[in-house]
Amino acid sequence: MQEQPKAPSFLEFFVYWLKLGFISFGGPAGQISMMHQELVEKRRWISEHRFLHALNYTMVLPGPEAQQLATYIGWLMFGVRGGVVAGVLFVLPSLFILSALTWVYLTYGDVGAVSGILYGIKPAVTAIVLFAAYRIGSKALSNNVLRALSVLAFIAIFALKVPFPYIVLSAALVGFLGAKFSPETFTTGSHHGDGKDSYGPALIDDNTPVPDHAKFKWSRFIGFAFVGVAIGVSIMSLLNDPVLHDMGEFFTKAAMVTFGGAYAVLPYIYQGGVDQYAWLTSTQMMDGLALGETTPGPLIMVVAFVGFVGAWTKEIFGPDALLLAGFAGASVATLFTFLPSFLFIFLGGPGVEATRGDLKFSAPLSAVTAAVVGVIINLAVFFAQNVLWPNGGDLDLIATLIGAAAFVALFRFKIGIMSVIATCAAIGLGLSVLI
Repeated sequence: MQEQPKAPSFLEFFVYWLKLGFISFGGPAGQISMMHQELVEKRRWISEHRFLHALNYTMVLPGPEAQQLATYIGWLMFGVRGGVVAGVLFVLPSLFILSALTWVYLTYGDVGAVSGILYGIKPAVTAIVLFAAYRIGSKALSNNVLRALSVLAFIAIFALKVPFPYIVLSAALVGFLGAKFSPETFTTGSHHGDGKDSYGPALIDDNTPVPDHAKFKWSRFIGFAFVGVAIGVSIMSLLNDPVLHDMGEFFTKAAMVTFGGAYAVLPYIYQGGVDQYAWLTSTQMMDGLALGETTPGPLIMVVAFVGFVGAWTKEIFGPDALLLAGFAGASVATLFTFLPSFLFIFLGGPGVEATRGDLKFSAPLSAVTAAVVGVIINLAVFFAQNVLWPNGGDLDLIATLIGAAAFVALFRFKIGIMSVIATCAAIGLGLSVLI
């Protein structure tokens, strides 16, 4: 019988999220896989059931689900300071890395210096996403009904191009009705020790009581709402430059309509950034998406690229302060994109914890998780198509071998994701030197 793990110090907790911020490649699927592997399996800070319950909630929210999941787990462990640390460190390294790469891109016209590294990382990311679908699916798809729901979700988004929000709503409806007619089908989670998939007792285990800071109180709810809105309004009032002010308003709206993850909101950002405000060109937007896909952090961090290029192009601080202008634009875009995410967790988290054992709330969320597995597989297919068959051409055999080796390393040899990414990056860099 495994012993319960030792509770981490706040410093250890801080260092983990800082490290994750620098290695969180692979979009939401890869990032969720990294958190699952480290927090559920290795460190056992949170149990499988509690992890999936939090994930279910973030899947139905607008905004970046992986960052919200990080915020939720941090909040559950250490209260508001834990949520803020986990959520901020999840995106802060990405802001600086993407800003630096955008500066290189605007100054030198390309990012050739990192193309070799990115060539190695891209197939590794494909393997990570596919591995994430396997890991989450092996836990969440506990019966044939949930497996069928996952397959239908994949067909809907891949073949029928059904928007993600409709898939989520349909799955939630199936779960709601299923709870009435077949409640055992949508009962999630298993108690530790019930089977071979148990990772042992966790700090926040299946039956661990909800901590006091995570219990619902109207005073706390109103306080969070007031502080969150006050932060947004006060910062907006300080943005005297019209370009930064427009960015604050635009990215706040974007944060409220990002159901379905970054891919669902990219057309909205493209329309606003390129057509409405002319912050950047369509070519620059596509280049920014490529950078966003191959740097750590949520894919929605492409907003930092849009903000950087927009403020740089408009020369908001004059022609001699382009770097400062660009970073200001990236920072404003990032702040107003992610501020609502913290509010959603701090306001809604207590309600989610309170309904954890209530089937009429948990069953729809279980069905959503099943559907999301299908969506993650679709994302893996999307990556594979673009990485292994670049520009619709012939199969890139070298990228295919790198991706296959990465998957085998993850699946067969249980090598850590960080090690796999570092190795693949080194291979890509070496190939760029040799070829």
